[in-house]
Amino acid sequence: MTRFQICLAFCAVTACVPDHREHLTLYSPHGREQLELMEHVFESENPDIDVRWLDMGSQDIVDRLRFEKPNPVADVWFGGPTTLFDGGVREGLVEPFRPGWWRSVDSSGIGPDEMYWPVYRTPAVIAYNSNLVKADDAPQDWDDVLQPKWRDQILIRDPVASGTMRAIWGMVMSRSVRETGDTTQGVAWLRKLDGQTRSYALNPAILAQKLARGEGTITLWDLPDLLIWREQGYPFAFTYPKSGTPVIEDAIAIVKGTKHRRAAERFVEWVGSVDAQVLTAEKNWRLPARTDLPVDRVPAWVAEVDRKMVTAPMDWAMVAKNGALWMRYWDQRVRGSGKTGVTP
Repeated sequence: MTRFQICLAFCAVTACVPDHREHLTLYSPHGREQLELMEHVFESENPDIDVRWLDMGSQDIVDRLRFEKPNPVADVWFGGPTTLFDGGVREGLVEPFRPGWWRSVDSSGIGPDEMYWPVYRTPAVIAYNSNLVKADDAPQDWDDVLQPKWRDQILIRDPVASGTMRAIWGMVMSRSVRETGDTTQGVAWLRKLDGQTRSYALNPAILAQKLARGEGTITLWDLPDLLIWREQGYPFAFTYPKSGTPVIEDAIAIVKGTKHRRAAERFVEWVGSVDAQVLTAEKNWRLPARTDLPVDRVPAWVAEVDRKMVTAPMDWAMVAKNGALWMRYWDQRVRGSGKTGVTP
């Protein structure tokens, strides 16, 4: 037998060796970089578990879990605003689990009957291409993006599939209800923003590419992604809106009917551990949800964000209850109407 034949025989044998590890499937909007890192570190600490993941928009996860409910594929729903998780609770998409770190997070972000738990805080900010916009000229608050000079300069991640954009839309609509008693003011604001918008990007990667190429100069997006893109060399800067930013409680839950409950519990425990919270803060620019992390282990940028950021008042219960209706109305009646000035 030739050396080549021996190599082929060896490859054939090793390819047939069964993988006895327990499979764990994650559905997550957290992006390839973070998911690959967490897969590698978690598997190194849990060699009996094989992590698999699908990266998709927050609303896409809900739609997929709903479709797969009779025969679940995912084991853990990892990431997205608690408003979407609340919908998942109502639809029976998740099941309860109390991790060992449950006392270390703000109770306001914990799901009913312990169905989900907050692991990160995700602020939304106003971002811009720093090669094309000077810091002094950049919008300093949400209403500033409606100024005439930004007409046809705004890039928006398609809100229908995005938890981040749904949070911003929810802020606008709930503010309208709080100030005027109904959503008319909020719908008018979103219609004006539509008139300023050059294009809606299908996913965050396309949004980043368009902004970097100067197809638009301004966007509204979440802080962690912007910090990652800037670290990768994109010419992006951002401002914390003066009137306040919605800070999304980014949650995790075990999918109802998981076939790998033991592995799912171990992953949830690990994600909220001190080591994993510090890891994602250092490597993926995630603001930890835990309030008890050792000061000497938390990266300096976390304290800087907490010092500069104003948290917008949010009625998250209202957003959870009405968000889907608001989103559907925007998609059917507001999208594309801003430039014409005609209300459909």
